[in-house]
Amino acid sequence: MRPARSAGAALLAVVLLGACAKSTAVDLSASNAAPPSFSSAVRWPGPQPSDAATARAQLAALTVAPVRPMTGYSRDRFPHWISQGAGCDTRESVLMRDGQSVVTDAQCRATSGAWTSPYDGLQFTDASKIDIDHLVPLAASWRAGADSWTDEQRKLFANDLSRPQLLAVSAASNRAKGDQTPDQWKPPSQAAWCHYAEAWTNVKTYYKLAVTEPEKTALGRMLDTCPAGS
Repeated sequence: MRPARSAGAALLAVVLLGACAKSTAVDLSASNAAPPSFSSAVRWPGPQPSDAATARAQLAALTVAPVRPMTGYSRDRFPHWISQGAGCDTRESVLMRDGQSVVTDAQCRATSGAWTSPYDGLQFTDASKIDIDHLVPLAASWRAGADSWTDEQRKLFANDLSRPQLLAVSAASNRAKGDQTPDQWKPPSQAAWCHYAEAWTNVKTYYKLAVTEPEKTALGRMLDTCPAGS
């Protein structure tokens, strides 16, 4: 349980919220990272996942199977980051898509902008502090059936800008997550659990990847955090 805020801290939060509402520009501190925000209305960047009802139906239909062996696995079997046109690769494309007021140089590198990590609410103005997360990790997909794909299919999976598979997140959250599934790791911000479970289920359904029994149970519990009627 978090300690109650002091009256002064609560007043400061209201003032800051009002200031942000007056402008679409994000004014962040020079330290490059603000304290985590755990609002109930987390901003989920990129392609939006389905509603919870659709995700529940998809989850019920997913194949449940034990994890497959990691024999033959290598990140090189999932070529990334590939060119996405206009001189930009997949990483640069996600940074532009998920950020606000992003400015790039002639090589499509983000030179300024603002990013909020949906996993933990941390805010950044330095793109080098951002990781591009594969929502369903490459190694996790291998254990769920991607070991039988061609390298071309794995390349499409690793660079998919059309589904909620790629997110600009804090490096800390991405590295803490690693290749773990939802029964092993969840976003630090519980406000992100609903969209995370929806997106994970959408991606596994589209790519016909299996889930384990503990993974399926964890996803169901995360979907339970979705607002009623969503």
